[in-house]
Amino acid sequence: MILLAPLGALGRTVLGALAAIGRIALYALATLYAMVRPPFYLRELGHAIWVIGYNSLPVVGLTAVFTGAALALQIYEGGSRFNAGQVVPSIVAIGMVRELGPVLGGLMVAARVASSIAAEIGTMKVTEQIDALATLSTDPMRYLTVPRVLAATLTVPVLVAVGDSIGILGGYLVGTQSLGLNAAAYLKNTADYLVLWDVTSGLIKGAVFGFLIALVGCYFGMNSGRGAQGVGAATKSAVVAASILILASNYLLTTLFFAA
Repeated sequence: MILLAPLGALGRTVLGALAAIGRIALYALATLYAMVRPPFYLRELGHAIWVIGYNSLPVVGLTAVFTGAALALQIYEGGSRFNAGQVVPSIVAIGMVRELGPVLGGLMVAARVASSIAAEIGTMKVTEQIDALATLSTDPMRYLTVPRVLAATLTVPVLVAVGDSIGILGGYLVGTQSLGLNAAAYLKNTADYLVLWDVTSGLIKGAVFGFLIALVGCYFGMNSGRGAQGVGAATKSAVVAASILILASNYLLTTLFFAA
């Protein structure tokens, strides 16, 4: 019996995780259904686009420029061992637009947006504002969830595109100013080795990540416990779940897009 206790705890954990995934999946389906049915709250959508998209530009830009710069240094150091230092432009560009731009941008937005959404909606639940919406015949799903999920789905790909550009610029500055690479050759190699699908795949990832980030933030906010501790737990759970979903979906999308 002593040996069965750890297995029982593991089983309960796994079943709890599967149940949570099922609840989030049902919430996602309800959100998609609500997206195509009126009424539509365009003012809330515009506000969400501003808060999620524009206000996330600084953190995404800073993350991208330092990532691109560090990536260029690492690739040059590794490539120079095999006399392949000239591959820096192409690998920086491909690495940024395919993987690092979408993933790191998504994680930064998740840290900022998922926590903010969960805390905001969780506080509304604690203060009974969501009950007040229902009393006024306003569907909380359409008023709170749909604008935020739609805004994140639309704006995160734009943030990814901006981050990709800034990250490639960071690699360019390091490559030309610190590593002695020719500026014209750097730009030519970047343009020659990037194809449209590289960029498009990263933008698709950004849309999926944005959907997951806002969805998880809204879900945990709507299901937060009472009091300050409940809101804090919902915020923490939203960030953790969004980060895990981003990494897991990135692997699945990469396999789908690029597996032979």
